[in-house]
Amino acid sequence: MQRIIVTGATSMIGVALIEECIKHGTEVYAVVREGSKKRSRLPESSLIKFADCSLEHLDRLPEMISQECDTFYHIAWGNTGENRNSSTELQSRNIGYTLAAVKAAAALGCKRFIGAGSQAEYGLLDLDRISPESAANPTTPYGAAKLASGYLARMLCKELGIECIWPRIFSVYGIYEKETTMIASGLRKMLAGEPTEFTPGMQRWEYLFSADAGRAFYLIGEKGRDGAVYCVGSGQPALLRDYIQKMAELTDYRNPGIGARPYPKGAVMNLCADIDSLYQDTGFVPEYTFEQGIRETIAWLKSQSTGDKK
Repeated sequence: MQRIIVTGATSMIGVALIEECIKHGTEVYAVVREGSKKRSRLPESSLIKFADCSLEHLDRLPEMISQECDTFYHIAWGNTGENRNSSTELQSRNIGYTLAAVKAAAALGCKRFIGAGSQAEYGLLDLDRISPESAANPTTPYGAAKLASGYLARMLCKELGIECIWPRIFSVYGIYEKETTMIASGLRKMLAGEPTEFTPGMQRWEYLFSADAGRAFYLIGEKGRDGAVYCVGSGQPALLRDYIQKMAELTDYRNPGIGARPYPKGAVMNLCADIDSLYQDTGFVPEYTFEQGIRETIAWLKSQSTGDKK
């Protein structure tokens, strides 16, 4: 890849992807909302140019970007966070945003479009490993919108003569993770000495550090197969309680409250990505252990609390 476009450039995965691109000398057009303070999350580099554009106006990107690009990463997504499933209508708008991104990619000369799907597309599956071929049966508006976006993006890409790849993201944590997730909120409370409460933690789960996720997306852009769906995760499951105990150990926190909260209705008890095809096509394997990733996340959180905020 010589020159790429990234929507959602200031998101956790967007930042990690762009940092990986800079290491390889790839030029980046970072698409951000006008006036966004989050652009300071990105490193200072002559390889990065900004395009101020919201999801609602992606059709304007060809007017804003003067150079042809080879790859378009569409990571931006509207209505995320803990209330993302409160409105089916709001989630459905992301389908249109995705198709607008595909059209912009074609107009800018891109040969490849890469989306950002989700494990939520699978719904409630109880499998040792969930693969790209596993049945998709979403049970939430978010998962349904992701699945529809992936299907329609591939169809439109075919019409427009460009390649399409749809990675499905599993559980990613780390730098710039949303504060409402289990790891982000748990670590913040542990570092602050505040009480924490968790379920019994017998879920079989997996986590991938953000830097590894960024590298996976970079490799997909470099070596991914046209039409492929990839599961992006660590492929290394453990019990959720083991992750929580490791977080407590690394923050010197006693009594994390495992078992103080019941399992929520419809809790996913078995979630692990099958990353075999991702490895076979791109060579991706995680470089960070969970402990290494948590140590880096803790260091970053501490830097935020001491005023080095971005």
